[in-house]
Amino acid sequence: MFRTLSLTAAAALLTTPALACDGFEVHDAYARASTSMSTSGAAFMAMMNTGDADCHVVGARSDASQRTELHTHIQDDNGVMRMVHVEDGFVVPAGGHLMLQRGAEHVMFMGLTAPFEQGNTFNVTLDFEDGTEYTFEVPVDLERMPGQMEMPMQGHADH
Repeated sequence: MFRTLSLTAAAALLTTPALACDGFEVHDAYARASTSMSTSGAAFMAMMNTGDADCHVVGARSDASQRTELHTHIQDDNGVMRMVHVEDGFVVPAGGHLMLQRGAEHVMFMGLTAPFEQGNTFNVTLDFEDGTEYTFEVPVDLERMPGQMEMPMQGHADH
């Protein structure tokens, strides 16, 4: 019987997704909405990958909204900037980073379940192409101005 349980436990470990992309981290995340009455909001962050393989983020989930998507801004043929869902996701290169910033790539929350209020926090889960995930906490910071994100130095500890 012990052998059956051991084999069952080993099989369960093999079918359970491993931790998210090795070396992947999120730094300096924050979220905001344009007004207290907004039904949508966005999160911005630095995605770091100190690993040896690219990390492919293919989706995002959160209880903060009815729908959570990866978005970017593109310029159409008439020169108008439009926000669009990035269905293929974002690639964070091995040994590199990807900055999610206003006017560029970001995580979009549509149908907020509660207003984004200064100082509140909520969880976001990023889904990777290989089926693994990475969950982190996002503070709401309605006062942060564009360009105020801090890019952590690779190889240095956060303070």
